[in-house]
Amino acid sequence: MMQVWSASQAAPDRLANEDHVFQYGQLVGVLDGATVPEGFDTGCVHGPAWYVRRLAARIGLVAADQPGATLMEILAGAIDAVRGDHGNRCDLGHPGTPSSTVCLIREGAEHVDYLVLCDSPLVVDLGSRLQVITDDRLDTTMVGMKSAAFAGKAGGDESDPQARFRRSVTWQRQQMNIPGGYWVAAADPDAAYHAIGGGLSLSGPDRVRRAALLTDGASYAVDKLRLFDWHNLLALLTSDGPSELIRRVRLAEQGTGDGQDRHRFKRYDDATVALCRFDR
Repeated sequence: MMQVWSASQAAPDRLANEDHVFQYGQLVGVLDGATVPEGFDTGCVHGPAWYVRRLAARIGLVAADQPGATLMEILAGAIDAVRGDHGNRCDLGHPGTPSSTVCLIREGAEHVDYLVLCDSPLVVDLGSRLQVITDDRLDTTMVGMKSAAFAGKAGGDESDPQARFRRSVTWQRQQMNIPGGYWVAAADPDAAYHAIGGGLSLSGPDRVRRAALLTDGASYAVDKLRLFDWHNLLALLTSDGPSELIRRVRLAEQGTGDGQDRHRFKRYDDATVALCRFDR
């Protein structure tokens, strides 16, 4: 049977945690709500923290009601149900409508199914090798933003970092949940069918032993801060637990000094980890 350890912590400079971790029986997930930059509208009376908790609850309800559904079908049903939870007070066609990344795994009799949508990776121990399952379409979109949104511009507000940031956010919003852009859980259930999904065997020499689900505030330890490689991250989670990984990230974030760093527009981020072990 799968055993699960998890930790989730809001960024030190925020009151609300816009990440969420959950377990419903053999289904485990982490969600990372998209922070709304200061000065931007969303068309919605709810915020990211509300959205991730409501989406998690709906995922659990759909999974219970439809035990034979795929993870994509479960996520699509949950997104559709949250549309109704908004009521009539929100403009769900607004480009800034609340959204979230999704990373899910579900243990079955012979396989572990997984789903990854946007930048919350899944790291899997298969015995002789690790498999890191990522969705890099957001990163690809942002590279395109730098070349398309700023190409040929000179003078004007180019020296103003706030103006550049506003253009960056506006561009990113325009690329959300469209072909050629990136996909995330928001108001369109179709996004679920653009997730990266598959299955991992629970038997044989390449069976899955461990799996770590991470929001980008935790995977930051490897892919940006370079505190560990993926093997050592899994080793730390196994020996010391998810809270220790978050503690190490916080110490590194404090060392950025100027309140921001070269990798993101904020010094701190919410961080969430779920470690699943499959000892048979």
